[in-house]
Amino acid sequence: MASKLEMYVDILSVLEQRGSLRVSQIMHEANLNCNTLKRCLDFLTKQGLIEEKVVRKSSVVYANTARGAAVVKFFIGLDRTLSVEEEESNISPVPCRD
Repeated sequence: MASKLEMYVDILSVLEQRGSLRVSQIMHEANLNCNTLKRCLDFLTKQGLIEEKVVRKSSVVYANTARGAAVVKFFIGLDRTLSVEEEESNISPVPCRD
C-alpha cells in the first residue's frame, strides 16, 4: 500500500503529464479507488496544489496549480538525486548489532 505522500505525488504527476482530467481518469491513471481518490483530491485542493474546474456546465475536472507543478518538479529532482547517490555509492552496508 502506498503512503499518503506517494498517492499525492502520483496524482500530481498524472495531472502534470496529462493535463486536466475527470475523477474517473485520475482514478485509472493513479490506480486508486474512488473513495481514496476523493479524499486525496479534497486534501490537495485545500492545500492549493490542484484546482477543480467546471466544464460543460456539469462536468468537473482537476488540474495542477503552479504550486502543484512545483511540488512535482521538487519530487522528480529528489528522486533523481537519490537515484544518482545510490548508484554512486559503493559502500557496503554495515550490519546492525543489538
